Amino acid sequence: MSSTTQQVQSGPSVSPSVSSVQPSTISATEDEDESEDESYILEESPCGRWQKRKEEVNQRNVPGIDAAYLAMDTEEGVEVVWNEVKISERKNFKMLEEKVEAVFDNLIHLEHANIVKFHKYWADKKDNGARVIFITEYMSSGSLKQFLKKTKKNHKTMNEKAWKRWCTQILSALSYLHSCDPPIIHGNLTCDTVFIQHNGLIKIGSVAPDTINNHVKTCTEEQKNLHFFAPEYGDVEVTTAADIYSFGMCALEMALLEIQGNGDSSYVSQEAINNAIQLLEDPLQRELIQKCLECDPRARPTARELLFNQALFEVPLLKLLAAHCIVSHQRKSLPPSKNKYYSLFFCRLSQFPALELDKFLEDVR
Repeated sequence: MSSTTQQVQSGPSVSPSVSSVQPSTISATEDEDESEDESYILEESPCGRWQKRKEEVNQRNVPGIDAAYLAMDTEEGVEVVWNEVKISERKNFKMLEEKVEAVFDNLIHLEHANIVKFHKYWADKKDNGARVIFITEYMSSGSLKQFLKKTKKNHKTMNEKAWKRWCTQILSALSYLHSCDPPIIHGNLTCDTVFIQHNGLIKIGSVAPDTINNHVKTCTEEQKNLHFFAPEYGDVEVTTAADIYSFGMCALEMALLEIQGNGDSSYVSQEAINNAIQLLEDPLQRELIQKCLECDPRARPTARELLFNQALFEVPLLKLLAAHCIVSHQRKSLPPSKNKYYSLFFCRLSQFPALELDKFLEDVR
């Protein structure tokens, strides 16, 4: 029911005056005009598949991205993000374009449940400058950072199971990236570049390597998340261990909901980080994060090793899964009476909820 109708019903029985109807009518008209204005198509991709709208997206979390707009995928009928990067070194654009192609061609082929999908990219060269445009999956539920802020605002604490689940999903994505040939370093992992869907699924986005970050116009403007970057940045060639350091900082912020900076400044000192670690009550949780935040990159564990860390890895589930495999295979080759594993595991398997096992297997897939 419209606001105009509500005004008429709640007022006297006489006909409403023009002044009582006009404000809501104007407001509704303004909302419609604003909606139409945001959906206005500004430009299209060269292939015509993606249409850039006027509405901007608050996902400018890659250092150097100059603009991010909501766009429409006309083939799939879904909303996507149209990201724009302005190139500062016009003279060397041809050489940069070759580097971008080499890296972004690999990003397009990434397929992982916990990585924001990278659809397409192209270069737009004009007389007044050059742009690199790339299309990514649209995460409508916002970033993990936004979720943590809302949780803290409501005076809630982080659930331990949720923390484990999120850490595992982030590490699964990093392990996938680091296992590529050559390994892909995320290089920009913060709670702002991790997104959460309405069903609790975590996806890491903004996989924009130094190929982009070192050659963009606004690269040095974002300073608020410097504590997420490993200490070796700028001194030596970074490796996948840099992502592990960033993950450790994400895990710490997820556990505490916030890492307090120094006063009004957004800068987070090493002392503040050490104090935050001491606030963790779970010793296993504290040990995992301290391993990730080692100053020596060679001392940090890999993403795959962390997946089997005691703070995250639940041994009973592995035993149960192993028991299921043994029973399912041995029953085919040996009768129950001759199978020494059958009587040992059958009872425990029958007591395990089928739905939980199905969910676990789905998570593994």
